[in-house]
Amino acid sequence: MDNDNITLTEAEWQVMECLWSRSPLTGREATDLMERKTGWNRSTTLTLLRRLEDKGAVGSDSDGGKKTFFPLLKREDAALRETEDLLSRVYKGSLSLMVSAVTKKQTLSKAEVEELYAILRDMEEKNEG
Repeated sequence: MDNDNITLTEAEWQVMECLWSRSPLTGREATDLMERKTGWNRSTTLTLLRRLEDKGAVGSDSDGGKKTFFPLLKREDAALRETEDLLSRVYKGSLSLMVSAVTKKQTLSKAEVEELYAILRDMEEKNEG
C-alpha cells in the first residue's frame, strides 16, 4: 500500500505516536498506554488499531495468541503528508505565506532562524545547479 495517501485523524495520530515511541506493542500494552494517556477504554484503542491496520499505517503479528502491533508508516512521512495538506488547504500552496503567518505569532530562536537560512541556501543551490 502507498503510504503517501494515508491520512490520520487526531485519535489515530495519538495511537501512532504511541507506536512510534514504543513498538512493537501487544494489544494489551497499547490499550494500557492509551488508557493512561487519554482515558480511552480498551475497545476504543483496539478499534483504532484495526482502522490503522486497514489503512496500512500499522502492521501486526500473532505469536502464540498474542497479537503485536508496529508502525508501517514512518512519522516523518505522516508529518510530511499533513504539512502538504495544511499548506494546500490553508495557505493555497504558499510556503512563504505559511512561514510569515507562523512567525507573526511565534518568535523564532537564533538557532531556528539559522536553520531556516540553511534550508533556504540549500534550496537556492539546488535550484541553481
